[in-house]
Amino acid sequence: MPSHTRSAASLAALLASILVLAACASRGTPAPVEFPTSHAAHHPLLLISVDGLHPDRINPHDSPNIARLAAKGVRARWMTPSYPSLTFPNHYTIVTGLRPDRHGIVHNSMRDADLGTFRLSDREAVGNGAWWGGEPVWVAAEKAGMPTATMFWPGSEAEIEGVRPTRWHLYEESVPAADRAATVAGWLLEPEATRPRLSTLYFHAVDTAAHTHGPDSDEARAALADIDAAIGQLLATLQDGDRLARTNIILVSDHGMAPVPPGNQVSVGDMVTTTQARLSSIGQVVQVQPDPGFEAEVEARLLGRHEHYECWHREKLPARWHYGTHPRIPAIVCQMDEGWDAVLPHMLDARANGGTRGSHGYDPALPSMRAVFIASGPAFRNGAVIDPIDNVDVYPLLAQLLGIPAADHDGDPAALLPALEPAALP
Repeated sequence: MPSHTRSAASLAALLASILVLAACASRGTPAPVEFPTSHAAHHPLLLISVDGLHPDRINPHDSPNIARLAAKGVRARWMTPSYPSLTFPNHYTIVTGLRPDRHGIVHNSMRDADLGTFRLSDREAVGNGAWWGGEPVWVAAEKAGMPTATMFWPGSEAEIEGVRPTRWHLYEESVPAADRAATVAGWLLEPEATRPRLSTLYFHAVDTAAHTHGPDSDEARAALADIDAAIGQLLATLQDGDRLARTNIILVSDHGMAPVPPGNQVSVGDMVTTTQARLSSIGQVVQVQPDPGFEAEVEARLLGRHEHYECWHREKLPARWHYGTHPRIPAIVCQMDEGWDAVLPHMLDARANGGTRGSHGYDPALPSMRAVFIASGPAFRNGAVIDPIDNVDVYPLLAQLLGIPAADHDGDPAALLPALEPAALP
């Protein structure tokens, strides 16, 4: 697992990581972890994402360690994603507080007049800071002299505003959840001189399993169980090292997931003639740029309500989506109905004859798209449930917990004040 750091790791840090890995290998299921409260200053902050995790999955059966974290801390009833409800746009919104329309990661797949094409699989594009607008919280922390460390978070592989995290990793999907958690636990057990003030930790497997087998599948539940066990081991390791009581932990997801039954697909070839327009994305959000001279024909074919989708001029999208002004958004945006996908023509037969799959990218207001917000640690109340929040509201909380000024953002700094202990209120 390639890692990057601006300075050589200390021997103490290396030994701490080895001890954590050894502990993870030797332990079985960790004992229940308690989350005591303290108001000491300069607590490390750990931001965890479980991609595709829906709030309904936070329960003692499906995710006992995450459920315990929520029970001993604060949980929002749900968190509403930003539009579009996709992985990269929403992960970057969480750490910048900006809607995708403002930070520029407007889709998992997009085009830019100067930069070309962006795809999740294109490591060069993902690592190019020119794609990533706004100021992610790790850049602000680094500018303030705080060390940061990122274990797989969208944007963290790029140099943004000339700044990188102190430690970061190129994304490798094959790295097991337990190894990811053990690495982060090792960071948090380091001496204060090298310990990251902000760490991030990302898990992909729930999203991957739910896409392939459906959100209610045994495979998706098994993926969550594996991640939950890794988080439980992380918490137990911090408790054993006398660090749990001094660490603020925030666990989020980027979106939920909706089932897509077999046959619930529309061919993009039936939606638009590709000799008259360019598609920058398909799936749940189909973005179309008519070729010069074909604008009227493409608009006549697409705009308005269709059987399983609806299309708009980008400037006429629903205002509640806060979407349509960034130059990377093409002229026409089509939104699929919940439970329907737009696919390439050659994929229709395979999807029609396969089993139930899962998708996101639908209207963020749908209950199936709801995301998770959980927080625990010395800054947070114990056993509280708060009203739903928008995911742009997380960033100002991150800045407050780090004690740094928040950059320009779209969030409501008051939205998460009910989550805080009185001593942590501004």
